[in-house]
Amino acid sequence: MKPYWIKTHSIIKKIFSNYVWDIPNNEKKIYLTFDDGPTPEITSWVLNQLEQYNAKATFFCIGKNIAAHSEIFAQIQAKGHSIGNHTNNHLNGWKTSIDDYLENISCCENTINNLSSEIKDLKSKIFRPPYGKIKRVQAKKLRQQGYKIIMWDVLSADFDQNISKEECLNNVVSNTQSGSVIVFHDSVKAFKNLEYVLPKVLKHLADKHFSFEAIKD
Repeated sequence: MKPYWIKTHSIIKKIFSNYVWDIPNNEKKIYLTFDDGPTPEITSWVLNQLEQYNAKATFFCIGKNIAAHSEIFAQIQAKGHSIGNHTNNHLNGWKTSIDDYLENISCCENTINNLSSEIKDLKSKIFRPPYGKIKRVQAKKLRQQGYKIIMWDVLSADFDQNISKEECLNNVVSNTQSGSVIVFHDSVKAFKNLEYVLPKVLKHLADKHFSFEAIKD
């Protein structure tokens, strides 16, 4: 059995109701998200795929990757996508002290803001915990700082080296509904599946008249 849920169970959503799992609406809007970038070549490829469908998405970026690839980070912003905080070093909240975790998130926030000085009102206040693992007290303190914690409704599992690209595609198309928050990864590890899946997901959902929106603060 896989150690994660492809489709987030309603009971989990109720237990952790302070997190954003989906964004219900009657307008067939869905929310594509990409974790772990920016990554050379891969993130730019993702941006090109999205542009073909006039799709907006949300990129939960790792601070150290932003600093190392600031030109790609600028491309994400220039194309009108949302930016989210994914810690500075991809930390597992369950294995990290409260103070260290918050400091790492603050470091990523500073990097985002410092490299976004020319983008009006970027000040990103959305956060996704790496691995989806965050302690309740960590989450509480982040919310006190004005953050929204964005989880997901549909997990593509593109990072899983043990599933086929066809399984990855099915994870998305069979579970997506209006308001779904879908997780992909613009990372080297995920690209084998992502390269196959993303163009097909975009076409399939666009043909079904879904629109692709970015998550706002």
